[in-house]
Amino acid sequence: MADKRTKTLVMTALMAALVFIATYLVKIPNPATGGYSHMGDCMIFLAVVMLGRKNGAFAAALGGALSDLLAGAAVWIAPTLVIKYIMAFIMGTVIKGNPDSRKLQLIGAAVGGAFQIIAYTLVKVVLIGSAPAIASIPNVTIQTLVGVTVFMVLSGILSGRIVNLAGTAEGKGGAK
Repeated sequence: MADKRTKTLVMTALMAALVFIATYLVKIPNPATGGYSHMGDCMIFLAVVMLGRKNGAFAAALGGALSDLLAGAAVWIAPTLVIKYIMAFIMGTVIKGNPDSRKLQLIGAAVGGAFQIIAYTLVKVVLIGSAPAIASIPNVTIQTLVGVTVFMVLSGILSGRIVNLAGTAEGKGGAK
């Protein structure tokens, strides 16, 4: 039992680090909001498949929020923590019954991504105003679509090789 908890902790930390790296290092600036688009969403979706709903959401929230912290965007830490957690949890809920289903993975990532677009837009309305928030919708939408697309490509390449915490291939035990 302790081995499984240790493995879960290590894999969650690893995926949080990958979310952070993909978010922090691959930045496409958005002059309209002062923010940026990134590649972290694809790692978030992969984390959910590998870790399941709860731990995938935790890795998503931690990796995304850490990126905001180190990017000097302290005002975005709390919103990112909540939004990324919920986005990943939504995907995990959709795929829970059959995590190796490519169709469910796509639906889960799309629904979680749609939540992200709406949530960030609402937060931006409060933090930076309606006009810049609305102007940023195309950027966050493109970021989300690229994240879903890259995730689906990675998931396809890694299909049968993604190891979940039960130590089985993606299609043999799935996310919890």
